[in-house]
Amino acid sequence: MPFEKLLAHRTRHMSRSAIREILKVASQPGMISLAGGVPTPASFPLDLIGDLSGLVIQKYADRAFQYDLTEGFMPLRQALAAHLSGRDIHVPGETILITSGSQGVLDAAGKILISPGDTVGVESPTYLGALQAFSPYEPHYTPIPCDKEGVIPEALAPLLAKGRMKFIYLVPTFQNPSGRTLPLARRRAIAALIERYDTLLIEDDPYCDLRYEGHALPPIKSLAPDHVVYVSTLSKVFAPGLRIGYCVAPEPIRNWLVLVKQGVDLHTSTFNQALATEYLEGGHLQRHLPRLLDLYRPKQQAMLEALRRHLPAGFEWSRPEGGMFVWVEGPEGTNMADIYQAAVRRQVAFVPGHFFFPQSGEGLNTMRLNFTMPGTVEIDHAIHILGDILRDHRDRSIRVRGKRRAGECVPC
Repeated sequence: MPFEKLLAHRTRHMSRSAIREILKVASQPGMISLAGGVPTPASFPLDLIGDLSGLVIQKYADRAFQYDLTEGFMPLRQALAAHLSGRDIHVPGETILITSGSQGVLDAAGKILISPGDTVGVESPTYLGALQAFSPYEPHYTPIPCDKEGVIPEALAPLLAKGRMKFIYLVPTFQNPSGRTLPLARRRAIAALIERYDTLLIEDDPYCDLRYEGHALPPIKSLAPDHVVYVSTLSKVFAPGLRIGYCVAPEPIRNWLVLVKQGVDLHTSTFNQALATEYLEGGHLQRHLPRLLDLYRPKQQAMLEALRRHLPAGFEWSRPEGGMFVWVEGPEGTNMADIYQAAVRRQVAFVPGHFFFPQSGEGLNTMRLNFTMPGTVEIDHAIHILGDILRDHRDRSIRVRGKRRAGECVPC
């Protein structure tokens, strides 16, 4: 049977997650993975899960195993409202939508907002999962000019003035993949711009609690509440396998997001939501978060130090104050896809940076490195290997260029 004839046109814009495919390689025995943004198993509060499960059954009984509201388990929504007040987002619990991971919000937003050909503004590079969620709905991506501090408001203003932007998608804090964070002045400027030009912003904020130094910054949602869909998750600070994401959106958008969720999964796991409720209400997140930071901070420091010691001249990297990633840029002409293949042969995995760019051919000289999964000794060893490979690649390129200048034959 010719099944390909049955497929919708939108499937032409769908592809396997490059990172998920790389993670298959990264999971091979002996491989040191600097690839996926995966919390280390040591970060999971396993000592709590049994107690929380018993408490959930005692407190909620059969309710924890029953169908529930599409909008989410009300005790969790109330607990999240209290949690978000610490981020200067003050909303009633009734206005919070619980989703099966924050990825569900991105797909639902694409479904209700994007018609083929609509313009969506994104950072460049941007989160690959957002591109995968939006692309089946056939948008046109407009990269917003950025520097090492993120989106440049002065460059965003003329793009918004054209009036063609359906919405903007940003990860302002410890961005995936670059690790950069928008300064407060730029957050205020962007908030003013989206209000002036009546533009919707989807603010993805999964990493803000993972701050190892510096001071917390207010979400853009707190600065322009009526123009922002705020998206976050408990995956990085509780357990990703529970798939607890959430969003706070303007009421008309939220109503449509609920309708989409009704058609996708009816509601997120009631039992998992009840576990998350007790995790928040019992103050366990506040007690567990310092352990997480103490676990990840030395890993990040080990990576930054290893990059300083092992990478050849001409390479630059971000120095984020938190999150899970360090972004590396090499000299023009460096092809990180080739470096990746060589690294895998030596049992080191990372993500070539070109996957995070909305336009093909960009970012070939970049890579994203994750530091949360491996240990500090593994990190140093892996970066040492990458440094050797990059140095060999550079030296070979120099020899090839020299032979070409001398008019010698170079193997194709």
